[in-house]
Amino acid sequence: MHTLFDRGYLAINPKHHLLVSPRLREEFGNGEEFYRRAGQEINVPDRPRDRPHSETLEWHLDEVFLRT
Repeated sequence: MHTLFDRGYLAINPKHHLLVSPRLREEFGNGEEFYRRAGQEINVPDRPRDRPHSETLEWHLDEVFLRT
């Protein structure tokens, strides 16, 4: 999952919901396990300081996430 995130096939929005790029299916013909979870909230650490920063998640959405 980490590699898919790093390469922009997966993203997390600032409200901690999973986003899946359509390019995962287009380029590899798979990813159904991720598409089933698309839009669901991910588990985040209990302590707010350990959670991903919303600014970083927004940057990833704008700069890395592979949209159509």
